[in-house]
Amino acid sequence: MFGIGMPELILILGLALIVLGPKKLPELAKTLGKGLAEFRKATDELKDEFRKVEADMDNPESHVIPPTDSAVPAPAAETPPAEANPNAAEKK
Repeated sequence: MFGIGMPELILILGLALIVLGPKKLPELAKTLGKGLAEFRKATDELKDEFRKVEADMDNPESHVIPPTDSAVPAPAAETPPAEANPNAAEKK
């Protein structure tokens, strides 16, 4: 863990006990533990997000965007044939 052996860890804890005192050391350890837990949770969430993005990139069907109705122009209105319009025959 971080390349620290048992003798180095004991030395660091001994110095922390001397500098901070026996009353502050448990409080500091508790705060440090909570901070590491939150950091681990955040990194796990980030890893999951990267895995989702990677899975989406591997699936080519997920990149196809379906057409929407607004993207297709409306067809032009057709004019009715002259036979269907009774006034058109009278004008001739």
